[in-house]
Amino acid sequence: MTEATSEKPMRQRMEEYINDLQDQIVTAFEKLDPNSPPFKRDSWVRAQGGTGRSCVFAVRPDDEARSTDPHQSILEKAGVNISIVHGTLPPAAIRQMRADHTSMPLPDRPEGLPFFVAGLSLVIHPRNPHAPTVHANYRYFEITEPESTTDDDTASSPEVIAWWFGGGSDLTPSYLYEEDAVHFHSTLKKACDVHGPQLYPTFKKWCDEYFFIPHRQESRGIGGLFFDDLNEGTHKRLSPASEVKRPVTQDEIFAFIQDLGNAFIPSYLPILTIRHSLPSTPHQRRWQLIRRGRYVEFNLVHDRGTKFGLMTPGARIESILMSLPETARWEYMSEMGTEEGTEEARLVEVLKEPRTWAV
Repeated sequence: MTEATSEKPMRQRMEEYINDLQDQIVTAFEKLDPNSPPFKRDSWVRAQGGTGRSCVFAVRPDDEARSTDPHQSILEKAGVNISIVHGTLPPAAIRQMRADHTSMPLPDRPEGLPFFVAGLSLVIHPRNPHAPTVHANYRYFEITEPESTTDDDTASSPEVIAWWFGGGSDLTPSYLYEEDAVHFHSTLKKACDVHGPQLYPTFKKWCDEYFFIPHRQESRGIGGLFFDDLNEGTHKRLSPASEVKRPVTQDEIFAFIQDLGNAFIPSYLPILTIRHSLPSTPHQRRWQLIRRGRYVEFNLVHDRGTKFGLMTPGARIESILMSLPETARWEYMSEMGTEEGTEEARLVEVLKEPRTWAV
């Protein structure tokens, strides 16, 4: 368990936490590969309200071509981004949000609704085909009434209409190592179980459902956790706290978020440390790029976070599309993944029938 009750507003507490978590994660990757360039740290200001910092790793092809250093970076492309933004959601974004958050009906406002969100989002695409891609996202959201002023023009605190936490973490390998899947899921389960026995199985199932690609009839990866709409009210996927233990108050849910965020490094870094140096072939690289094509398809066609981000006024497009890999491949009627007995087909089998990795 982490932080107990604090007098600070949740907005400030979440902002401080994700700033610290971003530093920890980026530093961990840089220590793993000290001979590669550091992450580029890009602090920015949103004209419509808010700030953020994008920490991005990428090596441009022309830089690689000119380099005489035989060292190849462990990561091919990666981003660990935080944003703390506020503003007004336009009607189109409200409609999208209402569809995504049916347990929290939001009023129709032609002028829009004020919002605040603080979150961390990361995607890591390693170079080696044996090393899996990983994604994680943790966020706090508020919707408020428009700010009002008193007769003496002193601003009063806006009324919060709704607040919630969301997030998750998931693993997307090109080649299946069952011990990696067990380690990743078991680490997340351990963090969940402190806060209640129903969280891991419920959010693991939600993750399997969410990251499904309907037009391919397969999952994007081997899952992890996905959840949204965690607040003090009832939740359509969870039993009441009176029946089964679960976090309910802001403090309890924030402690849950912190434990999951703190579990990211131990869930993923040991896997990357082992897999990044394994020998690989052009055949395996080809399959990795095909799988990355599937990653792109999900993120651009189905991911609701991408859709919401692109609808938000003043959206920082480069940060939203940071999740896309440096290189991907599409082949017409590719035989890869369809040939029985191959390592590629073994992965596809799991993508079509999700498995239980932690008990």
